[in-house]
Amino acid sequence: MPETHLASDNYATIHPAVLQAIIDANRSHVPSYGDDAYTSALNATVSEMLEMKAQVFPVLTGTGANVVSVTAASPRWGAIVTSGHGHMIGDEGGASVRLSGLPLLPVASADGKLTVDALEAIDWHDGFVHTPQATTLSIANTTELGTVYTQEEIRALAEWAHSRGMMVHLDGARIFNALAALDCDLKAVTVDAGVDIFSIGATKNGALAAEAVVVANPHILGTEYIQKYLMQLPSKARFVSAQISALLADDLGIGLGRHANEMAALLVDRLTELSNSSRIDPLELTQKRESNQVFLRLPAHLADAFRATTRFYDWDALANEVRWVTSWDTSMSDVDGFVDAFEKASHQV
Repeated sequence: MPETHLASDNYATIHPAVLQAIIDANRSHVPSYGDDAYTSALNATVSEMLEMKAQVFPVLTGTGANVVSVTAASPRWGAIVTSGHGHMIGDEGGASVRLSGLPLLPVASADGKLTVDALEAIDWHDGFVHTPQATTLSIANTTELGTVYTQEEIRALAEWAHSRGMMVHLDGARIFNALAALDCDLKAVTVDAGVDIFSIGATKNGALAAEAVVVANPHILGTEYIQKYLMQLPSKARFVSAQISALLADDLGIGLGRHANEMAALLVDRLTELSNSSRIDPLELTQKRESNQVFLRLPAHLADAFRATTRFYDWDALANEVRWVTSWDTSMSDVDGFVDAFEKASHQV
């Protein structure tokens, strides 16, 4: 089996600069639970990038970041509006509902992106005591389908939400891929676009169990208490903060996200060339490739044959849809080897 798989960017290695940041933070005893110089430095860096005083809370997982964020942003009687393809809907074991007690209100979105038109077409039963009240809008950038919200799209959604008194949460598990795709900075697609609370995802982009919740709206209070009781307060927070600081330094994280995106684009090009050469049956991409995720339809027998040589996930088994994901450490030779193995598998069925 190949050393590099395209199943998930969670498979990837730790970037050397991030690993060095962990080593550097390991030189002596340091205060725990975020009361350390590394976490203070991360707060200062993010606040400078956003040009405002933000609160940054290092956490351990993307699911944890989402649960902490929506719990902090929402009243106890509220509900979370999100895409029907959202990570909280299908990939977090119901964590946000189980741990926060907040119901999810899914909205259909063919490409994973919510629109104002789709939201306005729904009767939200405002003020009706028998119905969960929509109090927080949650989006992801990039989305679960690899698509990317522009700054204008986020701003339009935020204006809609704020006009209804709602908060806006952005799941940034792959935010560096989004920033690279948009060629913009963190501020542009968060506070400038009206986002109230968001996460900086590092684990999928060269880090080890490192995410951060960023509170941009000063009206969101008590996040530190929520972080603790939801079991997302790391005792040795410095190792999380140091990793994220390393990715923010000199735009390293954006550079890594850009490389992953480019490898996904190369993968689509190679697959298109192979398909056009008539050496295999034509391939159908099911989503527009905008970041580092590639979705396509494969007959079940071909997918099974290819799985004998490499690992990847069915996205929608009933629709024969699979997902391939490139990472910061995916090389051109990895892509070529992957496509060669796919061609070989296609000739075996």
